[in-house]
Amino acid sequence: MKSLLWMMPLTVVLASSCTKTAETPATAVTAQTLDQQFISAWNSKNAIQLDTLFADDVHFLQGESHFQGKSEVSNRWVRETMGTISNLRLNVASSGTDAQTAYEGGTYQVDVIPTTPGTPMGVGEGNFVLLWKKNPKGAWKLSYAQLEGLPVRVK
Repeated sequence: MKSLLWMMPLTVVLASSCTKTAETPATAVTAQTLDQQFISAWNSKNAIQLDTLFADDVHFLQGESHFQGKSEVSNRWVRETMGTISNLRLNVASSGTDAQTAYEGGTYQVDVIPTTPGTPMGVGEGNFVLLWKKNPKGAWKLSYAQLEGLPVRVK
């Protein structure tokens, strides 16, 4: 029996060295942090920063519009829309994040800037889904954005 006692500490050491411990990243990425980057860039009207957030194969859908690819989404959604709205706000109803994807969905609200003098400000509201995917280099990119808006109301 005494000859087997020395094996107990050795077994504990060996077993604990084989146990995988969960690594906690210094800054955990969540859909909320990704969407906040997007909102900050949009509200500061930083189209160049928004471009860096898009995946090469990003999709944007709103009503009958479907833009595909970084260039088309950037030009036809971001640059054509950015000057007409401000103060983007999200109210998240559902979100999730795993190792490769992150999403948030809910409602959005924006201030609509008048395009002609004397026209009152408006408020745009609707539903949204933003889907982020990790690219092969490990960077998170916006892969899919869908907005379904209600008619603009006078503010």
